[in-house]
Amino acid sequence: QVQLVESGGGLVQAGGSLRLSCAASGGTFSRYAMGWFRQAPGKEREFVVAMAWTGGITSYADSVKGRFTISRDNTKNAGYLQMNSLKPDDTAIYYCAVRSLFPGTQVNEYPYWGQGTQVTVSS
Repeated sequence: QVQLVESGGGLVQAGGSLRLSCAASGGTFSRYAMGWFRQAPGKEREFVVAMAWTGGITSYADSVKGRFTISRDNTKNAGYLQMNSLKPDDTAIYYCAVRSLFPGTQVNEYPYWGQGTQVTVSS
């Protein structure tokens, strides 16, 4: 059973940056693909970005391409989401999730989830 804990959220002005972290424990993190999702108030949880267990395959939602960057450090059992040029529309709870080996873009493809971290972007 994998446990995931996100951190790094907060309040930032539009145009600013945040770096989210996802700490994993209880499993072999290096064998999991990692995804980041977000959920805004009143909306469904949506895909943001995902990376394969090797780090060699990534997939980004069109809305964050060129602004967000996913990375991972398997030696630290950690994943990261660097978010630049933030917009008010990026305001949401951000979740990390893992699944076996290869990245997916659907919520139901991921069996393990963190509790989320709030990101608020003010205009």
